[in-house]
Amino acid sequence: MIQFNDVTLRYPTGYEALKRVRFSLPKGSFHFLTGHSGAGKSTVLRLIYRAAVASEGTVLVDGRNVAQLSRKQLPALRRSIGVIFQDFKLLYDRSVYDNVALAMEVAGHDPARVPGQVRRALQNVGLLERMHQNPISLSGGEQQRLAIARATVNRPPLVIADEPTGNLDKEMGRHIMALFDALHEQGTTLLVATHDIDLAAGIGHPRIEMRDGELIPPPLETSSDDDPDSEDFS
Repeated sequence: MIQFNDVTLRYPTGYEALKRVRFSLPKGSFHFLTGHSGAGKSTVLRLIYRAAVASEGTVLVDGRNVAQLSRKQLPALRRSIGVIFQDFKLLYDRSVYDNVALAMEVAGHDPARVPGQVRRALQNVGLLERMHQNPISLSGGEQQRLAIARATVNRPPLVIADEPTGNLDKEMGRHIMALFDALHEQGTTLLVATHDIDLAAGIGHPRIEMRDGELIPPPLETSSDDDPDSEDFS
């Protein structure tokens, strides 16, 4: 579903935000992207929906080289990806319902399908009874749940999230992760960027760890025969 092949992103100043990043995520998987603030997590996500373009290497999404897509092809790519931001990016001059409905309208869905699908998306995140309210009246956790409903109402095969629990307490963070698990069980591919290593470790899905724009390779497993400190009980 997602492939990064020796991806480097270099700014005009010469600063390298990413350095030869290489990984592959299969369809239907759920991975965390972890690392300190500034490690390059958000840059990885921006490359996936082509808000940025790699200086070197290739980024493939469902087999498509995103850097080679034309301007006419970009909307189709972005409709296939649900993006969830840390700061929600909700429209506060519209209702809860309208925030979700707009995602379907922009995607060109049959207007007759919109009400039912929006209601189902809001019900999935526990906000159906709040659909006529303004998002500004919601708590932080509720606003994040609304952002999830908006990102998933079109049932995209891929969902990426940038620090979705960064502004939430631990209990609400676990609730948001439970929503992601439910999406994963439905076959959605998820990549969730977070600096909260404890939260990611507690969920149990694989982690891709970054530091200063590079991937940190997992430690090599060694057998007792390779361990100079192991004792021989033979």
